[in-house]
Amino acid sequence: MQLIDTHTHLFLPEFDSDRDAVIENAIQKGVFKMLLPNVDSSTIEPLIQLAKKFPDHCYQMIGLHPTSVNLDFKSELNIIEEWLKNEKFIAIGEIGIDLYWDKTFFTQQQEAFMYQIHLAKKHDLPIVIHARESFKEIFDLLKLEIDGNINGVFHAFTGDLIQANQIIEWGFKIGIGGIVTFKNSGLDNIVKNIDINHIVLESDSPYLAPVPFRGKRNESAYIIDVAEKIAQIKNISLVEVAKITTENAKQLFKL
Repeated sequence: MQLIDTHTHLFLPEFDSDRDAVIENAIQKGVFKMLLPNVDSSTIEPLIQLAKKFPDHCYQMIGLHPTSVNLDFKSELNIIEEWLKNEKFIAIGEIGIDLYWDKTFFTQQQEAFMYQIHLAKKHDLPIVIHARESFKEIFDLLKLEIDGNINGVFHAFTGDLIQANQIIEWGFKIGIGGIVTFKNSGLDNIVKNIDINHIVLESDSPYLAPVPFRGKRNESAYIIDVAEKIAQIKNISLVEVAKITTENAKQLFKL
């Protein structure tokens, strides 16, 4: 059985003491590919170094996270463009809009999001979307760009079924992680009512660890618990969940 963690921040300081062991443990548990979304210019080099150290298992993305957008966001985008000239990336991400923590730079977040969608189209790459308290705002922008030349995944999905169906209609995947194991999250109902062919697995480690690890540092190996929950909801085998979600990820990210 092979699984793909489509969203993990293994390059962050939370893993400085045991990063290699965490990756090796994930591989031993069957998580044979781990996809690395960028945050901002400070994380690009650590991310690339990790992908080069584990070239058969770790894959690099590049993008500007919405919570890193500020008045200086254009210089951050210029740095991303320069890296795209010299390095191969599997996606533009993670990008999007976050109105949960701070709305100060909402206008800048919108501009950065649109700019990075255009970068993705230019380089023929999928996008990895961070949407927190911002589905309407992201949908309003994204529907202007849906033209058959853009796809991607809504990472850490927490929307409703109507939103999930719209995402699927646009040809995007739904990223399901530890939240689906949380009691009363409601995400189990979404998973129950959408086709598994539209789902990819993710950890978002070190964040959002699934039950029974909730509240602890998350790891890529723990997406097995996410897969088991999906298998339970769908009343299918864990092997089938692994097979379908892995193929979904391979197709989306051209792995």
